Amino acid sequence: MPFADSHVHLASEQFASDVHDVIARARDAGARAIVCIGESPAAAHRAADIAATYPGLVWFTAGLHPHDASAWDEGHPDAIRSLVADGAVAIGECGLDYHYDHSPRDVQRRVFAAQLALARELDRPVVVHTREAEHDTADMVRDASASGVRGVLHCFTGSHALADVALEAGWSISFSGVVTFKKFTDDALLQRIPDDRLLVESDAPYLAPVPHRGQRNEPSWVSHTVARVAAARGVAPDVLGTLALANTRRFFSLAP
Repeated sequence: MPFADSHVHLASEQFASDVHDVIARARDAGARAIVCIGESPAAAHRAADIAATYPGLVWFTAGLHPHDASAWDEGHPDAIRSLVADGAVAIGECGLDYHYDHSPRDVQRRVFAAQLALARELDRPVVVHTREAEHDTADMVRDASASGVRGVLHCFTGSHALADVALEAGWSISFSGVVTFKKFTDDALLQRIPDDRLLVESDAPYLAPVPHRGQRNEPSWVSHTVARVAAARGVAPDVLGTLALANTRRFFSLAP
């Protein structure tokens, strides 16, 4: 079954010893596009090296996660610009996280706004993390869309109202292994996303899907997420996987 992993942290230390085996297993499972997230400049440089080893299969992004927004300084914009010049296909992941509040909320908003501005300047889509920050996320998505920024709300488990804001802005929604968990029962959300706005992801090494919950996640297991979303939408898994692959390629402007 062909699929794309639209969001994976292959640059994580958790993959340092076996990243090549992980990618090989993903390819054998059907992965035809893997987007490696650079959630900091350091992670983005590692992601760029991984992508360079797998042209046509792995791509990378560059940004700063909201947990680390307090670390943002005057050098970050130029670092991200340089990484985009080297091939980063998106800005992020960035956004707002009011659950952990590892950085002050006003700082998170300022740094998110700065990265949205970079996305506009560099003509790249933005990969957005949002948790317990729906009102501010919605406002910033609307403002970014009005200036022409495209984005995806990744690992989405938010409200239908926030999904609708993103969809009205022309943005996409990505689902992770969370949708396979017993506690997730919102099939209506999985059905709500139009065919052309739907992405799937692993968010590995986090959030391993059932039946692997509790283990280190990896891209090959996106197939379980694909099967769960397909069942909710009443289509065959290979149809959903092919659809999400095409959407990932289009969203990130990936070469086929």
